[in-house]
Amino acid sequence: MENMQRPIKVLMLPWLAHGHISPFLELAKRLSTRNFHIHLCSTPVNLSSIKPKISDKYSSSIELVELLLPSLPDLPPHYHTTKGLPPHLMNTLKVAFDMASPGFSDIVKSLGPDLLICDLFQPWAAEVAKSHGLPTVVFFIVGARTISFMFHMIKNASSKFPFEAIRFHDYELAKIGKAADDSTARVKDEDRLLQSVERSSNFILLKTFREMDGKYMDYLSSLSGKKSVNYGDSIIEWLDKREQSSTIFVSFGSEYFLTEKEREEIAHGLELSNDNFIWVIRFPVGESIELEEALPKGFLGRVRNRGLVIDGWAPQGKILEHPSIGGFVSHCGWGSLMESMKSGVPIIAMPMLHDQPLNARMVEEVGVGLEVKRNESGELERLEIAKVIKHVVVEKDGDSVRKKTKEMSDIIRNKGEEEIDEVVDALVQLCARCTEQSTS
Repeated sequence: MENMQRPIKVLMLPWLAHGHISPFLELAKRLSTRNFHIHLCSTPVNLSSIKPKISDKYSSSIELVELLLPSLPDLPPHYHTTKGLPPHLMNTLKVAFDMASPGFSDIVKSLGPDLLICDLFQPWAAEVAKSHGLPTVVFFIVGARTISFMFHMIKNASSKFPFEAIRFHDYELAKIGKAADDSTARVKDEDRLLQSVERSSNFILLKTFREMDGKYMDYLSSLSGKKSVNYGDSIIEWLDKREQSSTIFVSFGSEYFLTEKEREEIAHGLELSNDNFIWVIRFPVGESIELEEALPKGFLGRVRNRGLVIDGWAPQGKILEHPSIGGFVSHCGWGSLMESMKSGVPIIAMPMLHDQPLNARMVEEVGVGLEVKRNESGELERLEIAKVIKHVVVEKDGDSVRKKTKEMSDIIRNKGEEEIDEVVDALVQLCARCTEQSTS
């Protein structure tokens, strides 16, 4: 089986968010070089933005497959994605995704894949795969500590999570509860998580590194009974003119929009730090706001010689790899942290939502950055922002953080193809086992 002549056909079904689709596409590219043929399935509106990211190198081994969601009164096709989706329609999108099960079943029947790799929000997909005799692997695009924490709180809520470094502050729990209110949901997110793990065949796939997340991977395995397998321009010209490790990159991901108060405190914090910076700011779709209006009066003029503020998008990967970058002010989205650590860039952690506070605790636990502490009301403060930036990037006391970040980068880069080898072995063995069972 390990030397199969025929490529293994994999059908991938990520959740309808770009922050989920991108890791699936990354995995697809890695697997496609190892005798796997990938069918990546999503809604037309998502596929239209994915298509340009598939170069000629992968065009014959990665195919895009359209999944049509049912028409609902409040959910036209351009809302069949989380990008630009009004928050109050999130549960509606999940309902529509659930209702796409029959259409997905037709796709499985038509393509005849060997296995399904899917996300945590659609446990029904594993049932569809099972009905066609296919194994399923759930792929978590966040770290093992987050999934193990969530799984623990669902299954063992009365007992304390065994790793004290991983915790939420009260104001974070309140914020998460408000953002994730699923009281009107047909299926609660915690049930989706449980069912996804239960229906994953033999193992769970995670985007992380064992050196960083090993004990949490093991704990997740003990909770779930499943093995945890891990796998881990003009702006550049502007950076070229800066000294090595002298510049801060500031970005809060593609789906979080800073409040006016947060923008104000971050702007003053950057100004007080006296460091060079690139700050990527995004606004909700449909909101036309000029940067001058969104930031403190006179800010852009005062920092024009050392600060670059960008409205919309920037090539984060290229920026983090640039030698002039000395720190990353991040919301602690898992993908961003992985990129930062691989690039050897220390992290100034400012978690906002979801798993980000736990990721920020991880940053400090591992020693690759520091979290900006908030006041008792959970608000960011400019003096604290400036203090943490200077500590991580400039001051002598930050030597240990910078050294640890360099060590973590070396570990991650030296892993090379080791992680994907384990993923390939696990998937091949699963297919072999299922083939043997179906022929016996």
